[in-house]
Amino acid sequence: MIKLDNIIGPSFYGVHHDIKQGWHTHYWLKGGRGSLKSSFVSVEIITGIMKDPNANCLALRKVGQNLKDSVYEQLEWAIKVLGVENYWQSKLSPLELVYIPTGQRIIFRGADKPKKIKSTKFRQGYCKYIWYEEVDEFAGMEEIRTINQSLMRGGESFCVFYSYNPPKSQRNWVNKEVLEKKSDKLVHHSTYLQAPEQWLGKQFISEAEHLKKTKPQAYDHEYMGDVTGTGGEVFTNLTIREISEEEIKRFDRIARGLDWGYASDPFHYTVNHYDKTRRTLYIFHEIQLVSLSNRKAAEMIKQENKSNSLIVCDSAEPKSISEVSEYGLRVIGARKGPDSVEYGIKWLQDLEHIIIDPVRCPNTAREFNAYELESDGNDGFKAKFPDKDNHSIDAVRYSREMDMRNVRVR
Repeated sequence: MIKLDNIIGPSFYGVHHDIKQGWHTHYWLKGGRGSLKSSFVSVEIITGIMKDPNANCLALRKVGQNLKDSVYEQLEWAIKVLGVENYWQSKLSPLELVYIPTGQRIIFRGADKPKKIKSTKFRQGYCKYIWYEEVDEFAGMEEIRTINQSLMRGGESFCVFYSYNPPKSQRNWVNKEVLEKKSDKLVHHSTYLQAPEQWLGKQFISEAEHLKKTKPQAYDHEYMGDVTGTGGEVFTNLTIREISEEEIKRFDRIARGLDWGYASDPFHYTVNHYDKTRRTLYIFHEIQLVSLSNRKAAEMIKQENKSNSLIVCDSAEPKSISEVSEYGLRVIGARKGPDSVEYGIKWLQDLEHIIIDPVRCPNTAREFNAYELESDGNDGFKAKFPDKDNHSIDAVRYSREMDMRNVRVR
């Protein structure tokens, strides 16, 4: 076989080394057109199977009829470019690629026929590699987990690839999923700019540059793989990044807020710092749980709020305010008002930056990112802010109520 450096994009060298060392299990590979993510996955699978006599692979698309012209052709390309055609047998009915020396197989399934996935069996070894191509087409993580649970058995190590072009909307489940930090997950973003120009060709580059000049937002989405939004995003001033301990030590305008939740809605407690000069809000601590008693909530809050600083709570539940006060917390109800929701959200929109730590505050990052106006059904949006999936937003509004007073929102 030829050297992998000559057939995988330079931006994937680090991911290749990571896979070789077995540092992660789940590899989320996102990017725009020409970013070489699918070619990278196909090369990793072919070489991985040839090196491990117990490794097999299942390649998936949401709709089975799309398998032949996508993942199957891509894996055949990898076999050819690696120069190992004599070692592999291609089958069309059913779609299969067989490694001749050992009988190891790559099989192909569509998630539109889940029974075929559950009945997947290999005569030798186990399903070490799983590839979800265009993973954003799948229904969500519940569907992915169900498939993984049926396949990830009988082996010591697994390698699951999720390749896709990010959808426009941050509300899409896949865009929210990659924000969730997990120890066995690696997220990688690539673009055509990181690929050798001769691999893509002059025409590809010309088309990309033309779109960049004429329709820059379309270029950002299609070629750069950016989540550009649908136009209904409420918060366009978000920065999702880790906030260091050094930064937190310097915070001196810290506020705390609490949204009680009810029934299946979660309780949410937030801690944040407001840099008034730079008009920047830093959100760096949260507690979000369902069915949390007030007593347990008070205990958890005390672990963080050791100085017993004031907490501004949702005033809709005076009994809960009274109860946690008896447990020793300093709490007051938010003043609210007839336009307090709209005013509070517009105040947050008007900030220069809202910085959210996705490790410390995964639910806050998810909710702020996904919060969008609802469609009016006519290519527009309803004027009213939606009252759902906004527990962290409400808690932050309460916490900063005093900063909002007498402040004119532009």
